[in-house]
Amino acid sequence: MEPVKQKIKDLLEYIYGDQGSEVFLRLMALLTPGAAGTGRAEPAPFGSRSDGALLITYGDMLGPPGPDGGGETGLARLARFLARWNRGAFTCLHLLPFHPYSSDDGFSVIDYRQVDRRFGTWEDIRELGGQFKMVFDFVLNHGSVESSWFKGFLSGEGPYEGWYITKDGDFDPSGVVRPRTHPLLTPFTRRDGSVLHVWTTFSADQADYDFSNPSVLLEFVAIFLEYYRRGARIVRLDAIAYLWKEEGTPCIHHPKTHAVVRLFRALIDYLALDLRILTETNVPHEENISYFGAGDEAHLVYNFALPPLVLYTAISGDGAPLRAWARTLPPAREGRIFLNFLASHDGVGLTPARGLVEEAAFAAVIEEAQRRGALVSYKSGAGGPVPYELNCSYADMVAPESLGARLCGDEGVRLRARAFIAAQAVLLSLPGLPAVYFHSWVGSRAWKEGPALRGSNRAINREKPPIDLLEAELEDPRSFRGRVYRLFGRFLDFRAAEEAFIPTAPHRIPDAAGAVFAVLRGPEPAGRRVLCLHNLGSAPARFMADAPPFDALGPLSLEGWETRWIALGGNGERREISSLDDPA
Repeated sequence: MEPVKQKIKDLLEYIYGDQGSEVFLRLMALLTPGAAGTGRAEPAPFGSRSDGALLITYGDMLGPPGPDGGGETGLARLARFLARWNRGAFTCLHLLPFHPYSSDDGFSVIDYRQVDRRFGTWEDIRELGGQFKMVFDFVLNHGSVESSWFKGFLSGEGPYEGWYITKDGDFDPSGVVRPRTHPLLTPFTRRDGSVLHVWTTFSADQADYDFSNPSVLLEFVAIFLEYYRRGARIVRLDAIAYLWKEEGTPCIHHPKTHAVVRLFRALIDYLALDLRILTETNVPHEENISYFGAGDEAHLVYNFALPPLVLYTAISGDGAPLRAWARTLPPAREGRIFLNFLASHDGVGLTPARGLVEEAAFAAVIEEAQRRGALVSYKSGAGGPVPYELNCSYADMVAPESLGARLCGDEGVRLRARAFIAAQAVLLSLPGLPAVYFHSWVGSRAWKEGPALRGSNRAINREKPPIDLLEAELEDPRSFRGRVYRLFGRFLDFRAAEEAFIPTAPHRIPDAAGAVFAVLRGPEPAGRRVLCLHNLGSAPARFMADAPPFDALGPLSLEGWETRWIALGGNGERREISSLDDPA
């Protein structure tokens, strides 16, 4: 038996014990030649300049220009917007869940094999795949209680009898690590009148699957392969840390959860798919990076500590924790790449920064974030609810209106746009794949009405603006949106032209002081290199490079909130960009 095939068999025997050999045969039946839609071929290398940057968006991110919608699907409207405004800045597109759903903006999936008609069709997604490397969400941990699967489970009919986790009503959940505060078990009444207490990690509308049932795993393997046939080139494993539950354990990061991730990775290797796995584990940093495994689990892992550390620096003016943490990042290489981001459809996770920032200082920053409009979501802890996530617009946190209040007219808007880009440029400078949330790209502020209208704190950063109103603001070069969009474009263009920014290029975090965060990218000791300087504070600063060829430049000055990137070496050409340059 070839080694990868043997690895798949070994993993299944570890996961399912005596059933493992039978499950292996059932799995192999799914992997007939052409099962993934292609023949065996070497996957395309990942980590070149062609991978560029990633945009995170909903399929219905943009509302119609009028009440009738003009008959255009949400995905078609998104494609039209990107055709006009992207201009090559983003090469990867993460479509948040686009299936029929019942809550949580798509993360309570009703049918994994259909596209929600409110968004469009598989054809719409195929057309986007002609322009972008597509990222699909794989919501493995839970599904909607409105699905035919769950309804069949409640009725006791069909194959779904053992597909969901149930416990006795007196089950003690105190040892289970929870990302929420609602009860872990939700009662449901079956057709015969009996009551089942179903495990619902995230909400009463999202029932957790029981992966100890091999049929559940095999169904999701089939969906995984269908995603590839439908154009996915990166698959994001949503909430994967909570997948496997076992009494007497915290039910997070279970060894069999890691084994399931390794199984999907082994399937990619066995079928030689041009496909990568991205794990979503909003947990402390060391736990998060455990999903790289020994190079045999995720190809990409979210850099979850980055958003709270950048936010802490921008609010406090203290860049020491960010610099110290960034120096611990392992070198990127093919098969082990960070996805760097600051904002997403969710909030700014606080747990990943625990232990990286002094508690009292971190608490003070959370209080200031709340004064700037952030909401706080909580999770269950041993001593009661503890802060888990800030729900906010990242722009309001690092570039609040008060920042430019003392300046006249356009100058205040320029300063705020500069401050926002200083934070965003940090994620663009680090090794890995940069991921930008749609609302950050277009300079959105908080949707203050959203939480009350949608019943969720996370709605504050999930507005679906009408396309015509958004485009009108972007067309105004002096608006906040217009300035943010143009500054983003300039730094993304600069980045795309320099090989030192490929995801796996070497990096170093030079010494700096105060709110300055510096990143040196490119080969050592020779070759073309880029020095990225970010002043995340209001006071002017100076920076002295200690590495060639930048050490010959002498002291470099930075205005408050300035971002300055300098490329030197190679053929001797010098390129430089600064956020002080007016993009209007």
